[in-house]
Amino acid sequence: MKKIFLIAGMFFAAVAITPAAQAQVSVKVNIGSQPGWGPTGYDYASFYYFPDYNFYFDVSRGQYIIYNNRKWSYTRSVPASYRFDPYNAYKVVVNQNKPYQYNTTHKKTYAKYKGQGSKQSVIRNSREYKYYESKDHPNHNQWSKQSKSSNKNTNKITQKQETKQTGNNRGR
Repeated sequence: MKKIFLIAGMFFAAVAITPAAQAQVSVKVNIGSQPGWGPTGYDYASFYYFPDYNFYFDVSRGQYIIYNNRKWSYTRSVPASYRFDPYNAYKVVVNQNKPYQYNTTHKKTYAKYKGQGSKQSVIRNSREYKYYESKDHPNHNQWSKQSKSSNKNTNKITQKQETKQTGNNRGR
């Protein structure tokens, strides 16, 4: 019996001195920065890779990264010789810095998606409300009005709470 109490005591002591586990969660969302031709299903995208054309698009800069003259270069538009239509091209979301450094791997891994662009849904055509945030979505104005209205209501609630707190502290 003494052994059971001794073991139980040691167990509780070990639990008491063990630091509590803490979890940190970081959620990134950039739907509003993604172009209307971006694929649905991703709340965050750093780059898109186009397997049919073997180049990239940098979402934050709004520029393409194309291999030309033995180097990767940023450009605002794709040369006409590519006959490129982003709405009908398959996009692979790539969330790694300088994705072109891994181009050999991307070419092999994503070759199976060549010619599959028409099967991929795009943000512009989505009926999900969260995609209205994209400036290229036809219902963006609806989202913008709702967002502004929502911010005004939040500000009013915050002001009321501050007024109540200030009012409660007057006599002290």
